[in-house]
Amino acid sequence: MPVKYGKETPKLGFGLMRLPKRGVVINVEKVKTMVDLFLEAGFTYFDTAYVYPGSETAIRKALVERYPRDRYTLATKLNARIAPTEKAAKKQFAASLERTGAGYFDYYLLHALMENSYERYEKLNLWDFVGEQKEKGLIKNLGFSFHAGPQLLDQLLTEHPEVDFVQLQINYADWENPKVTSRANYEVARKHGKLITVMEPVKGGTLANPPEEVQKLFREIHPDMSCASWAIRFVASLDGILTVLSGMSNEEQMRDNISYMREFCPLNEEEQQAIQQAQRILGNSSTVPCTACRYCVEGCPQQIHIPDIFTAMNKQLGNGQMKEARDAYLRVTSEGHSASDCIECRQCEGVCPQHLPITDHLKRAAEMFE
Repeated sequence: MPVKYGKETPKLGFGLMRLPKRGVVINVEKVKTMVDLFLEAGFTYFDTAYVYPGSETAIRKALVERYPRDRYTLATKLNARIAPTEKAAKKQFAASLERTGAGYFDYYLLHALMENSYERYEKLNLWDFVGEQKEKGLIKNLGFSFHAGPQLLDQLLTEHPEVDFVQLQINYADWENPKVTSRANYEVARKHGKLITVMEPVKGGTLANPPEEVQKLFREIHPDMSCASWAIRFVASLDGILTVLSGMSNEEQMRDNISYMREFCPLNEEEQQAIQQAQRILGNSSTVPCTACRYCVEGCPQQIHIPDIFTAMNKQLGNGQMKEARDAYLRVTSEGHSASDCIECRQCEGVCPQHLPITDHLKRAAEMFE
């Protein structure tokens, strides 16, 4: 498991890909101001990469040269896709050490593994190389960032159990997106017991300004909180999250993130349901759209508490709360009347105002929990 630095890593990380610029050059003075705000608020995790133009040098000037080494944790990445040879790929590590001046990396990642690139990391012997750097103490925690599906992720984590953490794209809009597979990838990482750093929690800024219907939904609950706060708190509320990377590019974004993450509170029940509704609005949801009218319960010959089982399911399907979902299911079925007790009489489906395929959903619940 990743090294602990005195206490648990705060849930907000500073992504250094979209730093403020003066023309085409990174504005280091503005970066210094943002670094100061970030550290003063108690956050510690900074994430850069060899391929982020000017980023590693900028963070040396704004952070490394201005603060003690034990005050922060620094992550960077090695990208095999731009390296013509094994020697060139390995030189990236030395170049990153020189650019940052950090002495070692708290977190080091093989960058952007996907279907058309993961084999190159094997071909160039980079897994062995980064393992050697870890043995030397130049890497404290080893991981990789990932942009593919759950089958490849499961393969990589099976082949490389030495990995300490994995970086995944997770946000509520992509939770069931078949091209991103946020939920499926998240569940694979947790199955392997890996901690997760989250990238693109606001989907490249898209979820800072979602459709008006989603904005209205959020404003009704928290009139003064930004839409971005909902996106970041959603992923920070998941189990096993090391930190959530926000690619902040100005002081305003920094102050907004700090305002709700300094004293982070996981989503409560009302907020979780709002996120599930937002997922339905955006069209990427596998949650059961049950309104809990309970018409289905009265005539059920097996006395199954159908809406309560669906609520338990939605904790996992919509919000990734696997343990909470299982605990909720066990409470609902503590006296029997489990999902698998369904005899498929379909009486419930005849009275459901939402015309839900209740029998199919109960089969799914039985597969999830039993």
